[in-house]
Amino acid sequence: MNTRKAFTKTGMAAALLAALAPADAAEMLAPYGQLNTAASEASAGLGYADNDGRRFGQYNGISRDGFYGLLDFSLVKRDDETGTWLGGFGRNVGLYNRQLRFEHTRQGDWGYFVEYNRIPRLEPYSILTGVSGIGSNNLTMPAPPTSPPSADLKTVRDNIGLGFDKILFGNWDLQVRFRNEEKDGTRVFARGTTGAGPVGSFGQFEFTPEPINSTTRQLDVKINYTGTDLQLAGGYYGTMYNNQYNGLNIAGGLAGLSTFTPLALPPDNHSHQLYLSGSYGFTPTTRGNFKVAYAQAKQDDAFVTGVNVPLSPGIGNNLMGKVDTKLAQAGIVSTPIPKLTLSANLRYEDRDDKTPVLLYLTPALTTTDGANEPRSIRTTTAKAEASYALPQYFRLTGGVDYEEKKRNTSPVRIVSFRETTDETSYRVELRRMMSETLTGALSYVHSERGGSPWVLTTVTGGAVGSNLIAPIHLADRDRDKVRLSVNWTPVDPLTFGFYVDAARDDYSTRDGSTIGPMKGKYRNYSLDAAYSFTDQWQATAWYTWNETKADQTTCVGASSTGVCGVPTYSSTISNRSDSVGFGLRGKPSAALQLGADLSYTDIKDDYEQATLTGAAIDSVPAITTRLTRLNLFAKYALQKNSGIRLDYVFDRYSTNDWTWSTWVYADGSRLREDPNQKVNFFGVSYYYKWQ
Repeated sequence: MNTRKAFTKTGMAAALLAALAPADAAEMLAPYGQLNTAASEASAGLGYADNDGRRFGQYNGISRDGFYGLLDFSLVKRDDETGTWLGGFGRNVGLYNRQLRFEHTRQGDWGYFVEYNRIPRLEPYSILTGVSGIGSNNLTMPAPPTSPPSADLKTVRDNIGLGFDKILFGNWDLQVRFRNEEKDGTRVFARGTTGAGPVGSFGQFEFTPEPINSTTRQLDVKINYTGTDLQLAGGYYGTMYNNQYNGLNIAGGLAGLSTFTPLALPPDNHSHQLYLSGSYGFTPTTRGNFKVAYAQAKQDDAFVTGVNVPLSPGIGNNLMGKVDTKLAQAGIVSTPIPKLTLSANLRYEDRDDKTPVLLYLTPALTTTDGANEPRSIRTTTAKAEASYALPQYFRLTGGVDYEEKKRNTSPVRIVSFRETTDETSYRVELRRMMSETLTGALSYVHSERGGSPWVLTTVTGGAVGSNLIAPIHLADRDRDKVRLSVNWTPVDPLTFGFYVDAARDDYSTRDGSTIGPMKGKYRNYSLDAAYSFTDQWQATAWYTWNETKADQTTCVGASSTGVCGVPTYSSTISNRSDSVGFGLRGKPSAALQLGADLSYTDIKDDYEQATLTGAAIDSVPAITTRLTRLNLFAKYALQKNSGIRLDYVFDRYSTNDWTWSTWVYADGSRLREDPNQKVNFFGVSYYYKWQ
């Protein structure tokens, strides 16, 4: 399911970029420090969407039918006498996801920039709710439960960035970066309890949308030294997060839920890091590198208090949270003889959670003792690799990787635990340039994860728990990965690329487990091609198929002695996707440029269940999502420095996702999505260039 969501986000962004960005957008938004030598250009126009499309407009704001402004510009000015540049850049200025930047630079001396970015995220679901006060931290639940007209939720992040560079003296230079982000809006949120309730056996939940009004600030100050053999970079990196709302106050609601108010929201916090990194060339064939850093993060915002949230005596008014992190890394790369390259790397990170452990409540439950649990972890990694050039253009590379993680533990646990896990990986790769037009590589990695003896689960009375399931990130595991890549250019205008990735996880072989994660599998096949018919016409095509699958077994009502209740069943969760795409770029005349991109993706999530013992268990229905996008553009030059650009986007999103289709909150709220969304977007703009 995660794959489906990720592809939707990136795909929508790509569709908008291809549709609305100018053909030379990469030049218009050249990163700071990469001077733009192109002429200035500005374009303005109108776009029209013929239908509502929540998925299409999730990250660009084009979610409703109607007209939208299209405005882009790139302003460049050079002063030859002083060697300075002035630049102003704007992209999607008339849309919700606008970007603006101003920079001023003198080559080899100094430079600064100011930039602004707006990043929207519109809730793709329409919301039917009777909850009032949405957008504030004071909500009122409806009585009786209702489900009136739709409410739209969204979040908007406004980023302002500042940067300054200065060549100091000798080989020293200074870099300063600052970013301030204001995030406002409302997101889907709920309060509830598990267990049987009036809305079903999964518990009681009420729709309580979270108000968002926060500020995040980041500061990075770096001093660099660049010498012939020695390079250094040292500095400070700090963050500060401030939330305008520390609690969500809720009036009314079900008797079983009304005591859960106020609800704590993300607290203020800040962190500070000092670091130094560098590299040194001992000889022309041997170079070392290192990094050391120290960071401290604190969370000392005051607790949320209220009539239903009494503070226990002796715990103070805030968490007094503090985490100190120390990092040290060193590596070396050497070529002792022309055909042999050796490398080694060692890294140590100590994340020490110094938050005081205090008794916050006296629970009636058996799975917690009422105290908070710090999360400390020490990670040590080591890598060694050798690469040797063999005859017949072969190159053989082999390596060993080792990672050890040591964690703290709580005296009362609800799942099995081990203090230390360690994983060793062995990898080998064979690469060959078979000809000037054909190159291939095959690699294999085998990993084995184990660790210290298991610490049995314990309840508050001191009794031993069931200890049937090992958490997946702690469980013993064997992993095998294979990768094949081939690049082929049979004739000068034609290029092929073929890639295969496959991995297999086995959790049951090493410890004999019968409950929990059993096996996992990942496969990815990708083929792409590019062909130049002439200097004026080029085409591309690609196809990708991937699958991720996990097998597990579980049971109901395990006893404290580790005996499974009935039923016991297995489940296989898988995500499969097929994607295909085609692209065409052409210039039939000196005045006309054409472009087309078509992509189609079919994603399927399966949740297969099978009974091992006891009554039959039905499988959860599969979810299929299909995405189709067509982007067309034509750019016609009316004169040498001006012209018209036409854009067309067809976007179709279809799904049978049942996740929210039958769900009803205890207050009557519902989340709904149109299973078939189709948008046609038309754009026309006029552009003008000048020196």
